[in-house]
Amino acid sequence: MRGFFAMGVEGISKPANVGNLVRSSHSFGASYFFTIAPVVDFKGMKLSDTSDAFDHMPFYNFNSVEELSLPHKCSLVGIELLEESIDLPSFKHPTRAAYVLGPERGNLSDELVKKCDFIIKIPMKFCVNVGVAGAIVMYDRLISMGRFAPRPVKAGGPTEFLPKHVHGGQIIRTGRQYTQ
Repeated sequence: MRGFFAMGVEGISKPANVGNLVRSSHSFGASYFFTIAPVVDFKGMKLSDTSDAFDHMPFYNFNSVEELSLPHKCSLVGIELLEESIDLPSFKHPTRAAYVLGPERGNLSDELVKKCDFIIKIPMKFCVNVGVAGAIVMYDRLISMGRFAPRPVKAGGPTEFLPKHVHGGQIIRTGRQYTQ
């Protein structure tokens, strides 16, 4: 898969939820994890992170939304149940994205919502656990941007498989036309 993504949370307070989300982020291949103004015990986060994700990917803590810094051309994508949010199944994920979820018993701050390039929602009746919501978004990114065989018409596994990728020769693009 091309590009990169990061996962983050704002104002989170339950260490097990963060640890679970960090572990899932690590599993799905996130480039880094970040928090904004967390109200959480960082030692508690590590207890539920059984993959030692903090040892394998960068972790950034920002004290406020103003401090939030993203890589060049990285889109900030808020995950929030708002009326104007884009339904996840209809959303085209940016190649370079940082996804952010709000606190367990609240929403993304108005300040952060204004900073987001996109706000998406998982079409469901009510909110789910922060770790579950993050995993659903990462899974959707994987299946929509990854290289997988097409889904079959009938129930079951794929009936046609992707051809094996073949590396070609060197391509030099100079703008000049060459004839042989």
